[in-house]
Amino acid sequence: MSLFKDKVVVITGGTGSLGKVLTRRLLTNGEDCPKKIIIFSRDEAKQHFMRVEYQQKKRVTDEVIYRNFERLLEFRIGDVRNYHSVCSVLQGADIVVNAAALKQVPACEYFPYEAVLTNVVGAENIVEAIRENKLNVETVVGVSTDKACKPVNVMGMTKALQERVFIAANITAPWTRFVCVRYGNVLASRGSVIPLFHEQIKNGGPVTITTKDMTRFLLPLDRAVDTIFAAVKMAQCGETIVPKVPSARIADVAKVLIGDRKMKIVYTGIRPGEKVHEILVSDEEAWRTYDLGDYYAISPMLPELVKEKPAGKPLNKEYCSSGDSLMSYSETQALLERYNLLIEQNDNNTEGEILR
Repeated sequence: MSLFKDKVVVITGGTGSLGKVLTRRLLTNGEDCPKKIIIFSRDEAKQHFMRVEYQQKKRVTDEVIYRNFERLLEFRIGDVRNYHSVCSVLQGADIVVNAAALKQVPACEYFPYEAVLTNVVGAENIVEAIRENKLNVETVVGVSTDKACKPVNVMGMTKALQERVFIAANITAPWTRFVCVRYGNVLASRGSVIPLFHEQIKNGGPVTITTKDMTRFLLPLDRAVDTIFAAVKMAQCGETIVPKVPSARIADVAKVLIGDRKMKIVYTGIRPGEKVHEILVSDEEAWRTYDLGDYYAISPMLPELVKEKPAGKPLNKEYCSSGDSLMSYSETQALLERYNLLIEQNDNNTEGEILR
């Protein structure tokens, strides 16, 4: 089944960790490679470094990803907050993946309106650009987070509103399919806890953890991209696709990364807006959530959008708190090893490199 062949794909926030991996996957997607991939972001430096990285690797390797990039990849400066630049970049688009976000929990707590502008107004700009200009966009995928489920912080609240903006858009712009994906912490994404731990360990510690009890769902970047692909492939209008992912104690993650080093762990207390445990599907949502194997599909709350129930068993219960069914220490270690996230130890026992 072709999902992207001959399509124009726009990735908002495309220079972020998710956008870069999504771009790589699309460029190496074989016969299902898009006609064009447009990276839309406001950071010219990140766009420059992303372009240069592809150019440099093209000189030293004949891999298909680097042969394709000059023909398929286009960089566009703009801000999802700006309606006019959104209108411009969506001209001719077939598929839009909205990965633009303010996602640092404490930063959003201190600057809530900035989070509203990016996470809510940005989503509405996409919807309004399609609706008002009758753009022939086939699918919009909104990238959400477990923090949108029963939100207690600004980041989660704005992401929950983003989900609702996209879901309701199926009524006002019915020629476009608006869907969402929702998942937990992405392993080693920029600004997440693992790069922080790496930096602290390289500097000799201490390693800082908010609380011994804190747990999180852990999702590899490629699995996050798999979830977007799954949403493009199978999500019905207004559905939210949620992957089944493991969870771990953040303290175990830190201890695995520290390894045999003699390094102090300091518990600093919960930061503004943080939960101790996250959930991916609330008990209220569970009654309209269906098990699709590797994923759950949350049906939209709006009855006009529910044409038929998804094929799959109803969940009927909250999917799961990150505090339930935790990985053991050894399972956490195996997960981090599998994705090359451990730090190689050296003689002085304080610095090292991430194993590749």
